Amino acid sequence: MSASTLVRIPADGTTIEGMLEIPARAAGLVLFAHGSGSSRHSPRNNYVAGELRAAGIGTLLMDLLTPEEDADYSRRFDIALLTRRLLQAARWVAKHDETKGLPLGLFGASTGAAAALEAAAALGDGIRAVVSRGGRPDLATEQALRTVSAPTLLLVGGYDDGVIDLNQLAFDLLRCRKEMVIVPGATHLFEEPGTLEAVATRAAGWFAEHLPSRPQ
Repeated sequence: MSASTLVRIPADGTTIEGMLEIPARAAGLVLFAHGSGSSRHSPRNNYVAGELRAAGIGTLLMDLLTPEEDADYSRRFDIALLTRRLLQAARWVAKHDETKGLPLGLFGASTGAAAALEAAAALGDGIRAVVSRGGRPDLATEQALRTVSAPTLLLVGGYDDGVIDLNQLAFDLLRCRKEMVIVPGATHLFEEPGTLEAVATRAAGWFAEHLPSRPQ
C-alpha cells in the first residue's frame, strides 16, 4: 500500500495543496486538474485516483485554486490561470525526489480538461497521456488542441447532450492519437450506477497503455 502525502506547491506567489500517493514500482504519475477549489477532496476524482493506483499508477490530486480564488466563480473558467498552475505543478513533480523521472499523465475534469490540454501542448513529450472526464476541452485554444501530441481520451456521459457536442468540436481538432467514448446512461457527473466505474476502468487502461513508453 502507498501512503498519502500532503504536498504544498509554490505557484504565483501562493501555494496550491495536493495529495500525492505513489504505489510501489509505479508506471507513472497522473496529475488531476479540476476547475474548482478543494478538488483534491472530490469523491469522483478520488475514486478514479484509487483505481489508477490499483493499476500501479501514482496520483496527485490538487487544488489549482485557493479557497479565496474559488469563491469567485469566474475563476473556474480562467483557463490561463488553471493552465499556469498545472504547469507549475508539473515542473514541481519533475524536481521532487519522490516523483522525478516518472512519466507524467494528466486527468482533467470540468474546465480542468481544457487546462490539461493546454499544459500538454506546452510540455510536448513531457506529457505521455491525457484523459478528460465530462470535461470542457473545447475551452482550450484551437492552437493548443492542434499541438497536443500526447494520446488523448475524452470520456463523456451519454445523457450530457450539450457537452457531447462540445467534446466533439475539440476532438475534431486534435491531431494526436485520440479516442472519444460516450458512457451510456451517464449524466454530467457520472452519478448513475456503474458509470464512474466505467470511467475509471477506461482511464486506467489508457494510462497503463501510454505512460510507460511513447507509442511507435
